[in-house]
Amino acid sequence: MKSSISLRAGAAIFVTLILAAGCAQTGRPPAAAEPAAEAARASVPPGMNANGEVIDSSKVSAGSGRQVKGINNWEGEITGKPTPNGKFGQLQIGMSLKQVTDIAGMPTDQGAYVTGKAWIPFYFGSDRYRHELVYKNQGRLIFAGGSVGNVTGGNLIWIIHNATEPGYR
Repeated sequence: MKSSISLRAGAAIFVTLILAAGCAQTGRPPAAAEPAAEAARASVPPGMNANGEVIDSSKVSAGSGRQVKGINNWEGEITGKPTPNGKFGQLQIGMSLKQVTDIAGMPTDQGAYVTGKAWIPFYFGSDRYRHELVYKNQGRLIFAGGSVGNVTGGNLIWIIHNATEPGYR
């Protein structure tokens, strides 16, 4: 009995020491420049630079561009700065997949994925899936589609301008 109590006490002291060591400071004083540098990084969205240009399309997140209303009141987003003489400048949010490919041509790469709305029972609206077109040295175009009875490929909801787009997802 006595050895059981001393074993428990020893284990409790050991655990306390481990926790205390884990919570101890690293011994490095915080640098004064760290908060300013971190604030500067926080203001630049992922995948973009301080000039508002997209440098990595795969890291850009929704909400980092400007919100616009397009054709037939479609709401969307435009991220980055258009390339000079690029075909993306002629595009408008809300255009159909066919309208976009007539203007911009065929993409270098493309793909599709389902959104969380696809799993909502009895949801009959759009944006059940997304279709993404990638154009080398132009950027990416994201389409929302999937409403019941609409199998046309969706409507343009996001234009990502990227002059250094590698062209593949």
